[in-house]
Amino acid sequence: LGCLLAPFYFTWNAFWVFFVLYVVTGLFGICLCYHRLLTHRSFKTPKWFEYFLTIIACCTAQRSPIYWVARHRQHHIASDMEDDPHSPRHGFWWAHMLWTMADLRVKDENEFYGKIAPDLARDPGHRWIQRTHEIWPVLLGVVLFLAGGMPYLVWGFFVRMAVVYHATWIVNSGAHIWGYQNYNTGDDSKNNAFLSLLTFGESWHNNHHAYQGLAHHGQHRWWEFDLVYLTIRALGLVGLARDIRTRKAEL
Repeated sequence: LGCLLAPFYFTWNAFWVFFVLYVVTGLFGICLCYHRLLTHRSFKTPKWFEYFLTIIACCTAQRSPIYWVARHRQHHIASDMEDDPHSPRHGFWWAHMLWTMADLRVKDENEFYGKIAPDLARDPGHRWIQRTHEIWPVLLGVVLFLAGGMPYLVWGFFVRMAVVYHATWIVNSGAHIWGYQNYNTGDDSKNNAFLSLLTFGESWHNNHHAYQGLAHHGQHRWWEFDLVYLTIRALGLVGLARDIRTRKAEL
């Protein structure tokens, strides 16, 4: 509902706050941290930096970090099968967003996390972030309001959060419907150049399903530009990323 206020509070400063936070929380938070680092462990970082990135990702309010990772690992285990939490075979809108509103809870969350995401469930730092994950987006909203009033709050919080939501969801829905396949993965995952521009390279999705542990989702063909991977490489140059997995034979 906050997005409905966007036309009334537009300023160029607020727009650039939106854009910067879209990159920071979307690229660094969701794509680089939640997905390629925590879910697939396609590279390593210093532990303090891993926690810092996880807190940034919390500012997207896409539920808790361990929940996000566990659900995504479950998706790969059962991609486009009955236990896939967000397959378009159950309908586009289910895969895109309705699954997030359904009751997908498990009887014992600790057992579920321990089975699907034991590396995070046993980590004291991640358990603390798990307990505090709802605080971080609220703090960001307060900082934005204090820094720039309603324009910063509306654009940097509500509009940015909505755009990051849909960018995340379109990989689950659109990248399992539209595009081409480089690999026969046994599911409906697709590579989509247009969606990859919106998602920083995440929508080279068929490549990713074929080689889940690789740090690069694109670059399986020359035109498959992958900004997340280039960012990981840049972090490696300054000592913030190591053991970057790029060779299919290593998987």
